[in-house]
Amino acid sequence: MMVETLNDNQTAPIKKGVGAILFACNINAVRSAMAEAMIKTAFPGEIFVDSCGVLPGIPDGFAIAVMDEIGIDMATHQPKSFADLDSEFYDVIISFSPEAHQAALGLTKNMDCETIYWPVDNLADLTGSRDERLRAYRHVRDDIQSKLESYLSKAIAGKT
Repeated sequence: MMVETLNDNQTAPIKKGVGAILFACNINAVRSAMAEAMIKTAFPGEIFVDSCGVLPGIPDGFAIAVMDEIGIDMATHQPKSFADLDSEFYDVIISFSPEAHQAALGLTKNMDCETIYWPVDNLADLTGSRDERLRAYRHVRDDIQSKLESYLSKAIAGKT
């Protein structure tokens, strides 16, 4: 088992040959759901991808809106927790929160699976006007997109 942590000022290492990715965060509605949708769009049928949270949560309208801006539809995403996962076979689990990273380490204790922690802003307690909130969600979306592009050596773009 390999454990890796990425600091805010580091770029993600390039990773080739990944066939199955799980994204995890506190609540499976924003960060992990965005990452899952990006991979499904960029690698259809190439990479098995799923996402979960320590808690499942509910769909997030701001996340859906900012993903729609780049042509990625997240409207059908059904949030789930680690306990709801259908598979336990992943090449890598990428966590966006310390709590999710700890859960990933527990899940992979007896598995050959890389675990990576990428700190990405948590928007759970975000306040402000609609425009301020959308700006924060766009920042999170763009941060995840940049990390994924670096990690997988491929541009992550929405449908055109």
